[in-house]
Amino acid sequence: MSLSWQHLLAFLVAIGVLVTVHEFGHFWVARRLGFKVLRFSIGFGKPLLRWTGRDADKTEYVIAALPLGGYVRMLDEREAAVDPAELDRAFTRRPHWQRILVLLAGPAANIIFAILLLAGMTWTNGITEVRPVVGDVVAGSPAARAGLVSGQTITALEGKPVVGQREVMLGLIDAMTDTGRIALTVKDADGAGRGVVLDVPDPAERHRLSEPEALFKGLGFGFWQPPLPAVLGAVEAGGPAARAGLKSGDEILAVNGEPVSGFLALRARIESHGGEEVVLAYRRAGVEASVRVAVAREEAAGRSVGRIHVGPGGRLKYPDAMLLHVAPGPLQSLWLGTVDAWDMTALQARMFWRMVVGQVSLKNLSGPLTIAEFAGDSAAAGPGAFVGFLVLISLSLGFLNLLPIPVLDGGQVVWQLVEWIRGGPLPERVQAFGQQAGIALLVLLMGVALFNDIARQFG
Repeated sequence: MSLSWQHLLAFLVAIGVLVTVHEFGHFWVARRLGFKVLRFSIGFGKPLLRWTGRDADKTEYVIAALPLGGYVRMLDEREAAVDPAELDRAFTRRPHWQRILVLLAGPAANIIFAILLLAGMTWTNGITEVRPVVGDVVAGSPAARAGLVSGQTITALEGKPVVGQREVMLGLIDAMTDTGRIALTVKDADGAGRGVVLDVPDPAERHRLSEPEALFKGLGFGFWQPPLPAVLGAVEAGGPAARAGLKSGDEILAVNGEPVSGFLALRARIESHGGEEVVLAYRRAGVEASVRVAVAREEAAGRSVGRIHVGPGGRLKYPDAMLLHVAPGPLQSLWLGTVDAWDMTALQARMFWRMVVGQVSLKNLSGPLTIAEFAGDSAAAGPGAFVGFLVLISLSLGFLNLLPIPVLDGGQVVWQLVEWIRGGPLPERVQAFGQQAGIALLVLLMGVALFNDIARQFG
């Protein structure tokens, strides 16, 4: 899709909020421990706004032109001469344990912020889980070989009870990017329970399953969904459907003369005609007509599919029997938010390591274009979706900054620990090499992420 100014605005708001939270963590702990803070900057480069605080240290506050980051500058004799009267407040003169706390405070602030957002959403809206009922199962697929049947309800993974689709999805991602084997407990439509084992022994196939949007297609099943009318919602300006004259609210009746039963069936039919021209019969304001649409051919999840760049015009409405809703109190919401944040961060760490050792596709690395796309889409979907996006990105920012890469907070913690153990600073040559290696690694990761962005945007 093409990125609009709404995507850019949502991206800047999200990054601005999360960078401010991160840097405030460093700033707040540094001030409490007696470090002298010279500058608190949101963004890099030329200052757009600048003011001086009323505190005794006259800390300078800056909002700079390049919003992709920020920093807290502390008094440091490595950067400039320091008044002897203030040497005890310089970063290098504070105890190592205090320096480490300041460095850890940024990632910790992002994680705490995510926990508070999760707790707030849970307390305000409660938790609504959609039961994991198996939908269509593709013949000959790993799901079919395991014995999964449409209409079964998944009740446990590896003996651990589950109640919602999200738990099942995360469990499948974890298992399929590791051993490729997971035991499911399922309940048949008649209420009888039994065990099945999903097994993908081929490492190459498991690697393909780790690509974005490839898991369920590769396993050969999905969750049951109620019918969704084939009514168009968003019709992307300049896209194939818009160029053909289709509009939001149009109901698609048939593709090449064959009736479609709903939006998912329409999507499946369009995906099979990438690069071709199809005839869509539609109804608008009670009047039926047809139009020829040139279907774009794009890459998605490692395969070529057709797209006409439209979205559904309605929402899935599950029957009450498919939903489980709970309304926790404030303390329980805080606990659930903490557990959820821990589980997501732990899974993120496992996935990152598996990516390093080659078990997970590098296509999962996302750069600024993809993040901006998700930011804009979540903002358009409503406040709840945007807050959920902030949770995911805040946890990612906290985790990534804990990695032991010299230019990140985690790498600086490692330097401080080594200095503490050896009783003095590392040689300048070692520090310079570490900084250069860290920058090179980050540039490599950013290059892969940007390549993935471009590939997603332009196929």
